[in-house]
Amino acid sequence: MKGEAPRFSLPRWRFTRWLADAGTDVPTEIRVALVGGLYGTLPIFIGGVANTVAVSLLISLRIPTWPFILWCVFEVVCCATRLVVLLIAQRRAARHEPTPTDLYLLLGVAWAAGVGFGTFISLTSGDWVVASLACLSAAAMVGGICFRNFGAPRMAGLMIFMTLGPCCFAAPFLGEPIMLIVFLQIPFYLYSMTKAGYRLNAMLVTTMQAERDHAFQARHDMLTGLSNRAGLAQALDASLSRSADGPSLAFIYLDLDGFKAVNDTHGHMAGDQLLQLVSERLRRLIRTGDLAARIGGDEFIVLSDQVGRAQLKRFGERLVRDISQPYDLDDRTTLRIGVSVGIALAPEHGSDMESLMSAADNALYQAKSGGKSRCVIATAAMLAAPRRALARDAERLQ
Repeated sequence: MKGEAPRFSLPRWRFTRWLADAGTDVPTEIRVALVGGLYGTLPIFIGGVANTVAVSLLISLRIPTWPFILWCVFEVVCCATRLVVLLIAQRRAARHEPTPTDLYLLLGVAWAAGVGFGTFISLTSGDWVVASLACLSAAAMVGGICFRNFGAPRMAGLMIFMTLGPCCFAAPFLGEPIMLIVFLQIPFYLYSMTKAGYRLNAMLVTTMQAERDHAFQARHDMLTGLSNRAGLAQALDASLSRSADGPSLAFIYLDLDGFKAVNDTHGHMAGDQLLQLVSERLRRLIRTGDLAARIGGDEFIVLSDQVGRAQLKRFGERLVRDISQPYDLDDRTTLRIGVSVGIALAPEHGSDMESLMSAADNALYQAKSGGKSRCVIATAAMLAAPRRALARDAERLQ
């Protein structure tokens, strides 16, 4: 997993799934990214924890009664538990193991409820210093709640309600009619912040989708949907760096035989349709975990971790046999083409894109020079042979 981004688990419980719901038609990868955003960064988390613990401790020292002492104890236990769960989740996410997302979300809501409880008892204490400090802390925490949880607007809205809602519940007990204005302020504030959270969430999802679409287009061939040369290079580098011992890998180079005649006879639209049909057939032929790429024209590459020569020979011959079967473009047009296959092995024939491509290319030209529609695995003799001589031999057979 070296070099891969941490991956946090999606919530599994019904309530936490509802809390973290990002809306309809949001792809799983974006949901995972949004959940990762809920974990936030450690410095921001520690800043919020330090504030609420310090405020509850100072107030409980000023008014050492059971409600305030219980609030302080709850803050310490809840924040310490959240910190432990956060650190465990970050380690597991880095190893792509399941993370305690459900527990983390519930602890966030519980923490917000604790802040709200402290605000309520501080307002009703009759001590204006304590009330001011608690309300200032709660208002400051709302900013952090919005910043950390806009990826889950429902959760942000619930946490804001739990944090500031107790101001409404405390107002009737204060003996100050002017405080009843909070029944207008807090609901309006809660509505506006939640609405803003939903809008920001929608903008974020749209941006993330656009980024993923752009990244997909940068690494994939738009005609066939297979990886392109850039995607192939990225996958090859990842495969070669996966093991320090130098992993074995098959680099399988396919070139269609007779494709130019299809374009000349039936036109480029028919040629494009044929390439799409070949790509669909190729997807069905490769194994799970293999990668298929179109690197230009009628040339394809398959990366596979099956490296036994006998196994590769059978696989290459199957590619030749199945891809050479007829293609029905429509009710009136059936096309036949062939395919030649050259195979190179990593690290035997190289450990980078250039060397593997060169070795597979020489094997491919050997296949073509031997009569086309054949599969050839690169050998040391082929690597030593001048490629231009092989190319001339192939050209004489065109």
